[in-house]
Amino acid sequence: MKPFLGLLLGGALLASCSKSAPETAAVDVKTLNQQFVGAWNAKNTLQIDSLLADDVQYAQGATRFNGKSEVADKWVRATMGTIADLKLYGTSTGSDATMAYEAGTFSTEVLPETPGQPRGEGEGNFILLWKKNAKNAWKLSYVQLEGLPVKVAN
Repeated sequence: MKPFLGLLLGGALLASCSKSAPETAAVDVKTLNQQFVGAWNAKNTLQIDSLLADDVQYAQGATRFNGKSEVADKWVRATMGTIADLKLYGTSTGSDATMAYEAGTFSTEVLPETPGQPRGEGEGNFILLWKKNAKNAWKLSYVQLEGLPVKVAN
């Protein structure tokens, strides 16, 4: 019994002396996404640009854009005038000290491209992935959208 007690005591001493990994707080990804959605709905392209990572990637179906300049021009600025009232409904989230994501569904109002056309309703699935950059700032790193066909709004 004495040897067992010695091993138990020794193990407890070793465990108490070992260094544990430093605790790092994860970010609230919903807050990051609210910043993005708020900027989108306000049509604030400068704020959206400030949220994009330099190496951001965008995917929707077969369409792919890579890099901040291409994503900002071909997705953000190209569609900003046709999409209003963007809403995200997260179903899955996760984060750690350097990465955060949210996945779920989205809905939006689709504005007519020319006068006299009806408004539409768009919806689909999304994934937004955020990463910390070298300056320790959270940036949108990956966007994936899978939209359903637009329906005429009632």
